[in-house]
Amino acid sequence: MEHFPIKATRKKLSLTQKQAANLVGVSKSTWQQWELGSRSMHTAFWEMFISKVSDQNTSNESEFTLINKEFSLKDIKNNHLEIASITHKNEHRLSANKNFSFIDLFAGIGGIRTAFTSVGGGCVFSSEIDLFAQHTYYTNYGVVPFGDITKIESLDIPEHDILCGGFPCQPFSHIGKREGFEHPTQGTMFHEVLRIILAKKPKAIFLENVPGIVNHDEGRTLSVVLDSLKMAGYECHHTILNASEFGIPQSRKRFYLVGFLGKEIDFEFPTPPKKYVDIGDFIDMGVTGYSISKHLQKSYLFKKDDGRPVIVDKNSKGTMKTLVSTYHKIQRLTGTFVRDGETGIRLLSQNECKAAMGFPKDFVIPVSRTQMYRQMGNSVVIPVVEAIAEKVVLSLKFMENTHNASQIRTD
Repeated sequence: MEHFPIKATRKKLSLTQKQAANLVGVSKSTWQQWELGSRSMHTAFWEMFISKVSDQNTSNESEFTLINKEFSLKDIKNNHLEIASITHKNEHRLSANKNFSFIDLFAGIGGIRTAFTSVGGGCVFSSEIDLFAQHTYYTNYGVVPFGDITKIESLDIPEHDILCGGFPCQPFSHIGKREGFEHPTQGTMFHEVLRIILAKKPKAIFLENVPGIVNHDEGRTLSVVLDSLKMAGYECHHTILNASEFGIPQSRKRFYLVGFLGKEIDFEFPTPPKKYVDIGDFIDMGVTGYSISKHLQKSYLFKKDDGRPVIVDKNSKGTMKTLVSTYHKIQRLTGTFVRDGETGIRLLSQNECKAAMGFPKDFVIPVSRTQMYRQMGNSVVIPVVEAIAEKVVLSLKFMENTHNASQIRTD
């Protein structure tokens, strides 16, 4: 059987698995098996699916040809701007009837996108500088993010309701003083976020960062962020939440900021459901290919009898440590490893990483294992962001209803 870009094509067409299955007269579970690769899709079903969606597609023929084409990492590298531009055109069409629009800055592999899409949003723009992350993003969402945000003009970014992003934590004051900038944020990635906010004035903003931003540069970093956003007209709320309280088998604290344009409105971050799960329930046994050599175990991992590193198995209780982007470097003090594999100890598998970050099992990782660890370690925990997104949407609805009521009274 041939391999077809089943999931990517369905996502590009904004079809649910049930809708796609109905087009070719099969059950939803059969379609899911096709996407997971546990069952091969016959050429006849693929041709029927393409024929049906082609009939329904109202865009021009060249655009549909693009939707039906699967781009490789090499394609994206060599023709990045062209592919990003054309896939974004299709993105705009698919987002036209969504409840709200948002943009995805410093997008990574789309964790924030997944969360805001799940509560009714339509993504109209994404930006991510890393080629491998672009490839993973495209494979799962059918759109290639634009690249370096510092080279993208604000005018080229479409209007949107919510600006989303997880920007790097950088010291403002030292850069500003050294370079003589007029504004302390210049030369940092937050300055790029602020530039777009000032140009587009979205109704709301959602930003994610490491918890260390609270005390970073003796508290000045967060102070500059909040002061800058207040000057831009936004009333902001911020907190730190731990993914372990949201049914995720990982201790992972992150800083979250939500802001609304205009006067202060009633907004509260979600109360953690205190739903705790054990990492052991997410461990697969008999996994091959992730083993840590006996030599490395003896000479490094267990060179000291100090209870390090953390080793888990199917019977382990509690959560794993925070998954970091450098996990592939096998750090004994910060890593969590599994009692399994050919040598008795192995790295976390792909599925275990997905579980630790709240990604679905059918999320496709088309890159190397090293890149997979980097991408997962840099991502957001989807269920946490999803819970926040729900609250943001409720506040936006309240803002809209209040505005409509005010207009009626004025009229």
